[in-house]
Amino acid sequence: MPEGDSVYVAARKLDVLVGRTVTRGELRVPRHATADLSERTVLGLDTHGKHLLTRFSDDLTLHTHMLMSGTWTVSRQGKWLPRDLMAEVRVLLRTASASGGDGPAAYGISMPIVELIRTRDEHTVIGHLGPDPLRADFDADEAVRRMTADPDRAVSAVLLDQRCVAGFGNLWVNELCFLRGLNPWTPIGEVDVPALLRLGRTALHHSATVRGAYQVTTGNSRRGEQHWVAGRRGRPCLRCGTPIRVVAEEPNDPERRRTWWCPHCQPGPEAPPRR
Repeated sequence: MPEGDSVYVAARKLDVLVGRTVTRGELRVPRHATADLSERTVLGLDTHGKHLLTRFSDDLTLHTHMLMSGTWTVSRQGKWLPRDLMAEVRVLLRTASASGGDGPAAYGISMPIVELIRTRDEHTVIGHLGPDPLRADFDADEAVRRMTADPDRAVSAVLLDQRCVAGFGNLWVNELCFLRGLNPWTPIGEVDVPALLRLGRTALHHSATVRGAYQVTTGNSRRGEQHWVAGRRGRPCLRCGTPIRVVAEEPNDPERRRTWWCPHCQPGPEAPPRR
């Protein structure tokens, strides 16, 4: 699943549309099949956690969420996607260039959540989210308050809960726990939450804004060595050599995602039994 930095990077790619007039704007989903965004101006793009908000003139906002399948791509002026991909397009935004010809275009491919709402109603789709470490208005104190509301809850479950802090997905949860030496099932009440958030915010910013650093948590972009624990089941820990362990996710339970950890570098409780 794309994480907060994934959506931030997508938004910056889509910034090429800002200030341009839409010449063809289609939402190819049943709910908005008749919607037409043509003649509207793209005013800006904003992200909150894993949610992307594309704002248009006339008080309109396109709310999208990539979940597990969606992607955004941008084509250059006058270019189209290959025909075999067009069948998967759920959002089509073509724009005009300054000279009046074709400008860049954006395509939301296999996008599972596509909603057109009034900009004044954005709170109805993101109001439940916790503070986002990638936003300038990030409220660390509020994030700490939400994260520590239930001190017995596992740190990994808290980090995954978008109502506590928005933007950390499974990759970052596993990597941050390793980097802080935290067993994933450590009760959040035993964790230095401000320090964890400081590290998480720094890591997300670095991943989202530094060229070549996207979701490379070890500092080594060599294949198989980008992550400390995520995706490394049975392989030696890059720090101590102990085989990395994993427990499978439980279907339909966002608090029981696949979890990787090093039992030597992250001592603590054993994984709870599957339900």
